[in-house]
Amino acid sequence: MELVEREQALAALISGLASAADGEGRVALLAGEAGIGKSALASRFAAAHRDTADVLWGACDALFTPRPLGPLRDIALHMQGALLTALEADRDRHHLFSLFLRGLRERKRPAIVVFEDVHWADEATLDLIKFLGRRIAAVRALVILTYRDDELDPRHPLRSVLGDLPPETTLRIPLQPLSEQSVMSLARNAGRTNEAARLHAATGGNPFYVTEVLANEGAGVPATVRDAVLARTARLSPSARETLDVASLSPGGIEPWIVEACTGCGAAGLDECVSRGMLRLVRGNYVFRHELARLAVLDALSPLRRRELHRAVLQALRSRPASPEMLARLVHHAEAADDHEAILEYAPAAGHHAASMGAHREAVAHFAGALRYADAIPPRDRALLLAAHAHESYATGDMESSISARRRAAKIWRELGEPLMEGDNLCRMMGSLISAGRDREAEEVSRAALEILEPLAPGPQLAFAYRTQAAQRMLQRDYAQAIQWGEKAVAMAERFNDQETLVSAYNIFGCSLIQSDEERGCEYLEKSLALALDGGQQHLVFMAYANAGSACGEYYRFELADRYLAPGIAYTTERDYDHGRLYMMSLQALSHLYQGRWNAAADTALAVLDAPGRTSISHMATLVALGRLRTRRGDPGAMEALDKALELAEPTGSLQRIGPVRAARAEAAWLAGDAATTISEARAAYPLALAKSHPWFIGELAYWQWKAGALDAPPELAAAPFRLQMQRACAQAAAAWEARNCPYEAARALAEAEDESSLKRALRGFDHLGARPAADRVRQQLRELGLRSIPRGPRSSTRTNAFQLTSRELEVIALLAQGLTNAEIAARLYRSAKTVDHHVSSVLSKLSVSTREAAVAAATAQGLLPK
Repeated sequence: MELVEREQALAALISGLASAADGEGRVALLAGEAGIGKSALASRFAAAHRDTADVLWGACDALFTPRPLGPLRDIALHMQGALLTALEADRDRHHLFSLFLRGLRERKRPAIVVFEDVHWADEATLDLIKFLGRRIAAVRALVILTYRDDELDPRHPLRSVLGDLPPETTLRIPLQPLSEQSVMSLARNAGRTNEAARLHAATGGNPFYVTEVLANEGAGVPATVRDAVLARTARLSPSARETLDVASLSPGGIEPWIVEACTGCGAAGLDECVSRGMLRLVRGNYVFRHELARLAVLDALSPLRRRELHRAVLQALRSRPASPEMLARLVHHAEAADDHEAILEYAPAAGHHAASMGAHREAVAHFAGALRYADAIPPRDRALLLAAHAHESYATGDMESSISARRRAAKIWRELGEPLMEGDNLCRMMGSLISAGRDREAEEVSRAALEILEPLAPGPQLAFAYRTQAAQRMLQRDYAQAIQWGEKAVAMAERFNDQETLVSAYNIFGCSLIQSDEERGCEYLEKSLALALDGGQQHLVFMAYANAGSACGEYYRFELADRYLAPGIAYTTERDYDHGRLYMMSLQALSHLYQGRWNAAADTALAVLDAPGRTSISHMATLVALGRLRTRRGDPGAMEALDKALELAEPTGSLQRIGPVRAARAEAAWLAGDAATTISEARAAYPLALAKSHPWFIGELAYWQWKAGALDAPPELAAAPFRLQMQRACAQAAAAWEARNCPYEAARALAEAEDESSLKRALRGFDHLGARPAADRVRQQLRELGLRSIPRGPRSSTRTNAFQLTSRELEVIALLAQGLTNAEIAARLYRSAKTVDHHVSSVLSKLSVSTREAAVAAATAQGLLPK
């Protein structure tokens, strides 16, 4: 069928390919409902440009659990060479992605890369899309992603991937149904003009539906797509219809030898299906012309007939060796055939293969499928299956499922009398509990593991238990105990050559010593990092960078923290390790805030909130940064962010989590003029800070009580800058803050002086930062001193060079200009409404306006909106 009403879409694709040919790659999102013509448009476009560009085509499967990296495998099979070899060798995901990217970069011609039906994509393929999207700007390739946008519910994993694509290199091409005029034209060409109006009303302008009806001469207009497809299949011979039934069971296409094994019809049935336009031959497999047609045929089968055919296909597949890429198909047919024995045989293997490819969600699904029937396998095998499910659940960020599986596994190991396995399992549960913000339970689990393992002969499991207890003590800020447990872990790790425990223990030493002996602390942190990098274990490298950055930041050594966070973020970004990247970005947002880089703090915090898969602890730190920034700028939404942060922090019982939140809330209350709340917020965490002898938390929480009149003198353990402020040594306190590159704190110290010179310096500092509430207080102080010539602060016209809107914010302001609501913007950008609220607030703040209309006007005046 001719393509109609697709001129604009084709023009966008042509423009994207032209950019790619010039060395500036693009990702094109071809979206629309099933049957709208996405694949037809992509095929027509690719065919038209084969003479000038290389076409690489891969498709996602509608299997119950998709095969890992399905589109990449399709492309590799077509290309042959190093990529296929690496896939068959089950090389790690980063190597595969880099190999594919290098292949695109080394091509002599630009490439058109099509990933079809990515609404069915497995997790590894979604990660590949993210990987390519973040690097496409420097690649001579146009990557076309087709998907059904009407099937993306708010929790669909594709939504977050699409929302994460850089706006400047992404083309959004939604396809709309055909107009009544176009349907009339097609009906006229088919000689059915008198049915045109009814045809458009019945089909809603869906091109596939229209085509099916027009291909079925004299049949009128069926009520549904299914009826239209089945009207065509009714004209097939019995052998062709049986062939079609078997083919409908395999979403990604079916091999002719399987059809022969299941039907005995030979080539005749397949040839008839092809000649009648029901099937087409693609790379040796027979596939339906459209997924809607396959589903119509499949749905027409009775449950009993469908199950019998799935058993036949399963039997045929089992007659040949099961390669890794076939495992997902075997599981698909085993589940549809309700063959429990086959599920238990293939699902665990499919889960391990998916995990090795980085398709963690698919691994979880396979392991969960096997666990449904795991009562039939020996308890030890069941415990190992639960451990695999727990490990992969942790990788997907589903901490509750991971914890549940670990608890079930621990019960089995206990009943089997295998204390080594029970203790090791409990140690691994601790990480999930901490990530879930359940620190108290993590403490109980860690001690239980020690009670089980210490009476046994020493081994790697005990080294791991010592390491987890050292980590727990460090996280709870019991530094002396952390060092003691770390020393035990090192001794045991060296005895059993356990490099992973050594890396962690050295990191714990560094974090624990940084407050009392910075030089030694840094030596251990560098040693831990070097070992982790040398070992190439991604998670350990992340922990080395993140713990170092966290420890330095907590002790207001932000420049030193940046030395770890910046390369750590670069390392995790390059490897698309988003869990680690987001946590370090949350710490970086705080570092930006304290060092006066407020726009960078806002952008970083919003990027974390924008991202899927952030953990509870990443969310907490980000909300503290955002809440504190809004408080200091006088922007709305500060307490909303800090209320959520408190909700997340309180259950942890940890000073590391609760201290920053209570301090931020105390500051917000003070700037709001609420002394009573300032005192209550500061006192809520003060006893915990004293119990942990933490000078910086003691210092800030005491400072806010002092400001509100509840303390007369600084406590002995208070950090020097806070102690100097409480002693009214304002100039020395400001100098101490300046030495730590904390300009807001330095200005705040100067504002506590009573002389004109200090107050004017404080005002300049606050005005430079955009700290309106604090600046207003200083202006009032100057007025009370009798000054009349008081600087008014920067005018809007002098702030235009500080807009620094991010690409995402430019997208938001452009959609605001179209009159869209936040909910409509969220739907357009595949983001939550809450996240868009944050972006709009950031735009208003950066543009120094208070309404959406004023923001659009300011952006227009500055030429920020597309013409």
